[in-house]
Amino acid sequence: MARLASCSGSTPTPDVLNLMSKHQQSSSRFSDLLHYFEHRDPEQIKTIPHPDESVNRLLENNHDSLRRAAVLIPVTRQFESRQAEVVLTVRSENLSSHAGQISLPGGSWEAEDHDSVATALRESEEEIGLHRHKVDVLGNLGEMPLPSGYRITPVIGIIEPEQNFIPCPREVADIFQAPLELVLDTSAYRSSVMEYNNEPRRILELMYEDYRIWGATAAILYHLAREVEQLRNRSKD
Repeated sequence: MARLASCSGSTPTPDVLNLMSKHQQSSSRFSDLLHYFEHRDPEQIKTIPHPDESVNRLLENNHDSLRRAAVLIPVTRQFESRQAEVVLTVRSENLSSHAGQISLPGGSWEAEDHDSVATALRESEEEIGLHRHKVDVLGNLGEMPLPSGYRITPVIGIIEPEQNFIPCPREVADIFQAPLELVLDTSAYRSSVMEYNNEPRRILELMYEDYRIWGATAAILYHLAREVEQLRNRSKD
């Protein structure tokens, strides 16, 4: 870890100043996340919109016909010497849907699951070996209806860093972690258009190193970032 100053009264180097700034931003993002779940109004939990308004209109009256599912957004705890990060997966190329895409651990609701939290924790344990007792659940976001026939509930949980993840080889090709500072920065997301069933569809994208986070995963993370940002701004007023 870089030293912040060599002696009393010395001027930090540009590299050290940059490190200090990044740490302060990362620490602030983690605090903002905790603040959001401590102070949000449960009555104001919103459905997560698809970036393409035509999809929202298509699904508007089909809510009850969609299958329930849940994903976990695992966030590593912030420490003075370590920034908070979000755990993401790369789906196996052998999967029949969304092969090779960046995803959050999760899956379909099953009869044994008493709620969305139970679904997210069970699926995360199966997919990446994250034991449910190692997750401190903060809460959940609203559902996100998808053209694939699911309505997904994202669950946010805090975990300790340096977990020994065990990917399920049938479902997960890789596990990586993106900085929470990036994930909660609404300005980092880009809107683009792709073709789906011969029709243009608007999507959101977030780039981290060589990873392209897009689709439902990007839409969910952007929604969380926007909710956290809006509550932070209201708290300042």
